[in-house]
Amino acid sequence: MNLIIDVGNTYIKLAVFKNDMLIEKASIKPSFFIETVSKLNEKHSQITQAIIASVGRLEAPHSEALKKRFNVFVLDVNSKLPFKNLYTTPKTLGIDRMALVCGAIAQFPDKNALIIDAGTCITYDFIDYKRNYYGGAISPGIRLRYKSLNAFTANLPMLEMKWPNQLVGDSTENAIHSGVIYGVINEIDGLIGSYKEKYRDLTVILTGGDAKFLSIQLKSSIFANSNFLLEGLNYILHFNLNE
Repeated sequence: MNLIIDVGNTYIKLAVFKNDMLIEKASIKPSFFIETVSKLNEKHSQITQAIIASVGRLEAPHSEALKKRFNVFVLDVNSKLPFKNLYTTPKTLGIDRMALVCGAIAQFPDKNALIIDAGTCITYDFIDYKRNYYGGAISPGIRLRYKSLNAFTANLPMLEMKWPNQLVGDSTENAIHSGVIYGVINEIDGLIGSYKEKYRDLTVILTGGDAKFLSIQLKSSIFANSNFLLEGLNYILHFNLNE
């Protein structure tokens, strides 16, 4: 069994996999890390391997606690990956994006795939059926757009994310909701359409914290999977253990 650890800027996600099956997952604040790992280890005593993917920073005591319990693999820009990286700045490719691409390889082998991760930023990553990774796009996420309107203007309020009541906003608040949400929806649908014009038989995967919120409104046919990054990390761990 494998323990998957995704360290974000605010939360740490942990998942337990038995082969390719997700058994349990948790999202915690860093202060609960050692306690949560101990509980998972007691509950799933067959865990022997762990992988750490860190966008944020995992503190030294946390790393030491892991190394005492498991064989730990740390994902970084030098790790072996099951695709050819054609990004012109490969050392700057985020490890979260690496994991998402590997998730596509694991679940949709020999397919052209576009992976869309809707979180703080919206990232688009494309890999072809020959496992050539080309890159994609990065744009502001939903909450970042709300924050930007508030931070960089004098009078626009900070709003919580919600679906617009109508296309034509009849108040400042409704106009912001319409602009942000329909802007994101049309951006995603438009980019999917552009990729489909260029690449035949395209598989589109939507993941990230806002995937469920967005998926019901997108016109394009997609696979929505909120666990896709965790599944990609599990695949990377298997890939490196079997090398």
